[in-house]
Amino acid sequence: MKIRAAAVQYHLHTIASFGEFAAQAEHYVKTAQEFETEFLLFPEFFTTQLLSIPGEDGLAQGIERLPDYTPEYTDLFRRLAADSGMHIIAGTHVVRRADKLYNTAHLFFPDGRIETQEKIHITPTEAHEWNMARGDGLSVFETSKGRIALLTCYDIEFPEIVRMARAKGADVIFCPSCTDDRHGFHRVRYTCHARAIENQVYVVTTGTVGSLPTVDFMRGNFGQAAVISPNDVPFPPRGIVAEGEINDDMIIAADLDLELLNEVREKGSVTTWRDRRTDLYTDWS
Repeated sequence: MKIRAAAVQYHLHTIASFGEFAAQAEHYVKTAQEFETEFLLFPEFFTTQLLSIPGEDGLAQGIERLPDYTPEYTDLFRRLAADSGMHIIAGTHVVRRADKLYNTAHLFFPDGRIETQEKIHITPTEAHEWNMARGDGLSVFETSKGRIALLTCYDIEFPEIVRMARAKGADVIFCPSCTDDRHGFHRVRYTCHARAIENQVYVVTTGTVGSLPTVDFMRGNFGQAAVISPNDVPFPPRGIVAEGEINDDMIIAADLDLELLNEVREKGSVTTWRDRRTDLYTDWS
C-alpha cells in the first residue's frame, strides 16, 4: 500500500482577520489537492498567526487568547478535509482544558471525525513563557491507509515515545514542528532521521517559515519540510524521499510505500526493529 503525503512550509506573516488565515490555509489545501494528496501536514504553532490580528486595544493578542479561535479553526479544517477528501494534520493549535493550555495536534478525517494528540514533551519556552501543560498519553490512529502517529517537534527527540508508537503499529510518524533558529531545526531534523532508522518507519515533518513581528517567541522561524525514510537499499541513500527549500513558502509531496517498510524489517541490510532487545528494555509498560 502507498500513501501520498504532502507537507506545508507555512509562511507566517501578519494578518488582520480570521478570514485571511482561512484563505491561506485553503490555498495550501487546494494546492495539495492538485497533487492528489491523501495526507497533508501543517506545522506546529501555525495558528499563532491568529495572534497577529489586533485586539480591541489595537495590539497583538497573547497566547491565552488562541483557544478562543478553536471553534473557527475546527470548523475550517473539518470543511477542508471533507471537501478535499484528504486526511489533514492541521499542525498544532493551543486548546484550553480545565484551565490549562495544551499544544495539541489535530487530525481531521474526510468523514468529519477529529482526533487529537497533545504534545507530550514541552520545551522550556512553552512551560515558562506560555505556561503550557504536558500531554499524558500516546495515541496511534487507524486510517483507511494504515496506522499513523502524531508527535510534535520536541517529542521526536525522545526515542522511547517513537518506539512506543511503532510498537502500537504506527508506520508513519507525522511531526509538525516550529523552530526559530538553525540549532533547533537541526535538533529536530537529525532526530527525525534517527527515529526513522531505529524503528524503520517514515517520518513526515515540516516547520513554519516567515515571521510574526508582533507575536512574542514567533518573531523568527527556520523551517523545512521533509519526508524521511529508513536508510536502506530500497530507499534513497540519505533517507530523504523529498524535502523543501529552506525557509521558502511551499509544499512538498511524496509517495510512501508501506510494503517497503515490511521488507526492510524482515530482510534489510540491518533489521533494527526486529533486533531490539525486549529482554533488556521494553517498548512500553
